[in-house]
Amino acid sequence: MRTAHDVHDVHDVHDVVVIGGTGVDTTAYVPSLPLPYADTHAVPPMIDRIGNTGSGVALGCDALGLRVKLVDLIGDDPQGRFVRDRFAGTGVDTAWAHAPQGTRRSVLLVGPDGRRTSLFDPRAAPGERLPRELYLDAVRAARHVHVSITDFSRHVYPDLEREARAPGAGLVSTDLHDWDGESDHHRDFALSSDLVFLSAAALGARRDEVMREILARGRARAVVCTDGAEGCRVLDEDGPHRFPAVPPPGPVVDTNGAGDAFVSGVLYGLLTGRSLREAVPLGAGRTRVQGPAAQSPDRSPSSRAARSR
Repeated sequence: MRTAHDVHDVHDVHDVVVIGGTGVDTTAYVPSLPLPYADTHAVPPMIDRIGNTGSGVALGCDALGLRVKLVDLIGDDPQGRFVRDRFAGTGVDTAWAHAPQGTRRSVLLVGPDGRRTSLFDPRAAPGERLPRELYLDAVRAARHVHVSITDFSRHVYPDLEREARAPGAGLVSTDLHDWDGESDHHRDFALSSDLVFLSAAALGARRDEVMREILARGRARAVVCTDGAEGCRVLDEDGPHRFPAVPPPGPVVDTNGAGDAFVSGVLYGLLTGRSLREAVPLGAGRTRVQGPAAQSPDRSPSSRAARSR
């Protein structure tokens, strides 16, 4: 397996460089969540598809016509080949290095109401790092860098801060997903990014407190917290602002990939000249929660018009 690059031109300027976060999801649609114990449950056909948050953001931004590069570690295994083949059919520029322990995987149990439980196999290895030559040129020139919360991705931040960030360079973002505000795994990402996305799912009454803490303790200019049917909240130097949820056009079948679609829409808005408060509704409008297409963004010609800017 090659440990270098599936790249075009290292001097290309990418709108978004995504660090880490690819894998393969196996989705099973189950009769209820939590799933009651039984020796066997018969389910509809299971689906293998590209998964994990880095994939979702990269594919979502690509579908919107942004120039995207994805950098990650994947295994020399069937799942790694699945990932390579899937991205080979997109406009996403990729750079892979070898993960000896194999490609990350998830098993997703999706209930009738679209909610899901994810069984995530991170395949983490102590001391694992992304080779610097895999990403340095790309992030130096990138208009925006999005860092997935894979463990090795945290070690990219010093380069983003010290070596790879030219004056006037774009923002660095991350998505903490369902952080509880306490887990140390997420803290480096929370305090080292300019724009922080997270979900309120595990925060409860601490939502606003955690948002304020991120803004006060880290380098974040803004925090965007999604809260399901309650919409989302943005906290920045101008104070908090609430955005209502966009009602889905039909029954919710599968929420997988909805958060990544939201992030992609917001990044698209920012990179096409909108303010954050103008971009957030675009993210809400891109959230797709009606089926497996949530992780396979529309690639129609009209959705790619921005690439010809």
